Amino acid sequence: MKPALQLKLSQHLALTPQLQQSIKLLQLSTIEMKQEIERYLLENPMLEREDDGELGFAGAQQFDAPANREQEAERSETPPAGEERESLPEGMGEVDDDRWTSDAGTYSGAGRDEDDDSDAHDIHAATVSLRDHLGWQLGMTQLSERDRSLVRFLIEALDDDGYLSASLEELLETLPPEYEIELEELEIALRHIQNFDPTGIGARTPAECLRLQLLARRDEPACDLALVIVDKHLELLAGRDFARLKKLTGCDDETLKAAHALIVSLDPRPGAPYAQVEARYITPDVIVKKLKGKWTAYINPDAYPRLRINRLYAEILAKQRRGNGNMTAQLQEARWLIKNVQQRFDTIHRVTQAIVDRQRQFFEHGEVAMRPLVLREIADILGLHESTVSRVTSQKYMATPRGIFELKYFFGSHVATDTGGACSATAIRALIKQLIAAEDGKKPLSDSQISEILGQQGIVVARRTVAKYRESLNIPPVNLRKTL
Repeated sequence: MKPALQLKLSQHLALTPQLQQSIKLLQLSTIEMKQEIERYLLENPMLEREDDGELGFAGAQQFDAPANREQEAERSETPPAGEERESLPEGMGEVDDDRWTSDAGTYSGAGRDEDDDSDAHDIHAATVSLRDHLGWQLGMTQLSERDRSLVRFLIEALDDDGYLSASLEELLETLPPEYEIELEELEIALRHIQNFDPTGIGARTPAECLRLQLLARRDEPACDLALVIVDKHLELLAGRDFARLKKLTGCDDETLKAAHALIVSLDPRPGAPYAQVEARYITPDVIVKKLKGKWTAYINPDAYPRLRINRLYAEILAKQRRGNGNMTAQLQEARWLIKNVQQRFDTIHRVTQAIVDRQRQFFEHGEVAMRPLVLREIADILGLHESTVSRVTSQKYMATPRGIFELKYFFGSHVATDTGGACSATAIRALIKQLIAAEDGKKPLSDSQISEILGQQGIVVARRTVAKYRESLNIPPVNLRKTL
């Protein structure tokens, strides 16, 4: 065969640098986007941040936050007091009294009241570690230097919850033999720690932790029974086997109820308040308010970066007869970034307003009114691709009178109803939460009974689906919800 040249025409898609930047900015969270913009500001002298209150210059490119321009007239008017704020959904902010039996955790979109007195405790926990707190108390004692050293050694062995997870025998083996330390000395040092604050610190088991706290409250009613239960029958109490507890302890309902309340009031993790918890900060991209009787979304000004072209460098480049290739490229890059940032927030606003229009009953009545919604539905309404809607709703947050929610929160699966319609999974979870909150503690509802009650309301949900939704809400099963 002889070598030959052939011409072939073909079509293919190519992502321009501008389009790649636009897609990248769209899928970033607000914090990540701010970090990316800071990088551009450091690398590109043609780009600068617009100072608040500074008047623009001739020829400079300035952009206002999208959608806010059309909302300025409405935002200048103060909404009626009844429309500005709404009550939180039922159950938000409640404390799980059974914290000592499970690690239940709940999600709440609403923040804590700024006037809450517990903020002072949070500040203390954030600035003082458990070891520092115990070390300060050790410094107030009259112990010998040898005993102080042993107490410090045990303090370092405590975990974040305040427990001594390793046995004294194992800790003794780690000490140098030349110190000639005996096991009895470690036991004495541990007893010193267990007399420190917070009460229950230095325990080796949850039962010992609760016992230490009960011994400090001996003058309270039913404390003797509570000590017996903690020492011998803690598993029965955790399993809510009250009938067997009464039989083994010989107590009546009232005494057992008082002992149960006393045990529940104890803290099984005394060292946890001193743990360093990493805070996760969220800047909402969109704010939703009810203005003139309509739920309206607009871009959060704090989330929108105001950028412009640097006037000095732009004028220098314009006066040059022969353009500087590097500066010209940087000018084009700055223009692309400003345009893509504006396009990002334009798209976020369009998608958010479409979500608000579809879920307006949620803003009026709460989770029970959430309607089924999928990405395809919003994509068809706005004429966007489903992947674009997915990027917009990922790691983007909406501030509402009911709390702060990720945009993906408003999408979910659905369950069929008897009438041929559909009910969202979020609404079903809210109904399950309401049913369990209103149940009789002596005869809690089983998953089958909840399924039957929902069926009577026209919502067809299998028992296994109810169990799945209940577990997602961190609600214990029926046997663990039984009370006296």
